[in-house]
Amino acid sequence: MNRVLLLFSAVLFLSPASPGKERSPNVLFIAIDDLRPALGCYGDPVARTPNIDRLSKRGTLFRRAYCQQAVCSPSRLSLMTGRRPDTIRVWDLNTHFRKSLPDVVTLPQHFKGRGYHCRSIGKIYHGGGEPSRDAPSWSEDPLHHNVREARLRYATARNLKGGGLKREAAEAADVPDETYIDGIVCEAALEAHGKLKNRNQPFFLAVGFRKPHLPFCAPRKYWELYDREDIPAPRSVDHPRGAPEVAVRSWKELEGYTDIPKDGRIAPEKVAELRHGYYACVSYVDALIGRLLDRLGALGLQEETVVCLWGDHGFHLGEQGLWAKANNYELSTRVPLILSVPGQEKPGEKSEALVELVDLYPTLVDACGFKVPVGLEGTSFRALLDTPGRPWKKAAFSQYPRAYQGNRHRSHGDIMGYAIRTSAHRYVEWRDWKSGKVEALELYDHELDPREMRNVAAEENYAGVLARHQAILKAGWKKSLP
Repeated sequence: MNRVLLLFSAVLFLSPASPGKERSPNVLFIAIDDLRPALGCYGDPVARTPNIDRLSKRGTLFRRAYCQQAVCSPSRLSLMTGRRPDTIRVWDLNTHFRKSLPDVVTLPQHFKGRGYHCRSIGKIYHGGGEPSRDAPSWSEDPLHHNVREARLRYATARNLKGGGLKREAAEAADVPDETYIDGIVCEAALEAHGKLKNRNQPFFLAVGFRKPHLPFCAPRKYWELYDREDIPAPRSVDHPRGAPEVAVRSWKELEGYTDIPKDGRIAPEKVAELRHGYYACVSYVDALIGRLLDRLGALGLQEETVVCLWGDHGFHLGEQGLWAKANNYELSTRVPLILSVPGQEKPGEKSEALVELVDLYPTLVDACGFKVPVGLEGTSFRALLDTPGRPWKKAAFSQYPRAYQGNRHRSHGDIMGYAIRTSAHRYVEWRDWKSGKVEALELYDHELDPREMRNVAAEENYAGVLARHQAILKAGWKKSLP
């Protein structure tokens, strides 16, 4: 009887707002830039992330979540529209999704149309240019969405001199949290919580933190959480054996900083500093998230609010001879994803199901009690919150384009790498964009080679595995649904 009453209460709570019913839950939507699963709750032995760890105990942690393209704007715009990069025709940093889909209804726009007050603070879409803004998505103008000032990225006198946004690649400064842009974003979000509580309507509050994106700048106290010698060096510093050149080409993001050699050959001491800086930035953002979660509790909103925390893509820290993102490998495509929904049956569980960021749109709509709109290319995984071990997708789909020459592509590039991640393998086809001809293949066996250091696509004993993955990729994402 108690179980029946609990389920009935949850159904009432998650129903859309209407006369005579409790209003729909709020949504706190936390985006983190360039965050791979370097978190204690994901089993990272180095990371100091107590606040994200406690959020995971209130919700469901998805151990195998993947982005659709491992670079900021395409990944975020795919998530926010619920459609894949080839559908929204966004594969680079400069294209706005409304160029190809002018009337598409975004995730926050969908909530706005159902009576929510929707706000954006920090980096939610892209961090600069036209793709950073989308007026139909929000109930009021975004804050801190387009930040192009060096003084919000750096704090030391040395780095505040000179021109351009890229100075040194890392910085430890004796400054308060609010010196850098993420601390400013956190303060604005804390203030917004109070204002939103006083409104007679549910809210969708999107808060976007830029760290641990380069440069790795954080207040010194977060650097001091770590002893540098305790942070291991990359275990694999060479490119995967047998990988095509197009797969391992540097995007030249790190090489643009003043203290990094242009040829990308980084001394071990600098590698150690950069890895230390990345973890410091992760802990900095964790502390700010802790303040947001504390404010929810202090305002009595915790039991009325869905909390979703996600990273837009992963990040290489020297592994596989790579830095940053912009490739199809596990370290760049796998992301942290935690979802906490009031009334879920099994908080604190971890799911091994393959899920994708494009799934977040339908999942949040479903979790808040609304009907999932047609036309989305993701799948609600609301059911995994209550039964995290149930069978799920056959594969997660990612992609990354390249130009035939140079480090950066425009639009769809000359050659597109289409990748799938199944339970035990990663498979990639590099296809010429115009002809569709497959120019190169990659296959990695995660049971024997979890660091993806050996491309086995051409090995005879993997012929059956290769054929099976070719069939999955050819069939497309619709045939891999649960």
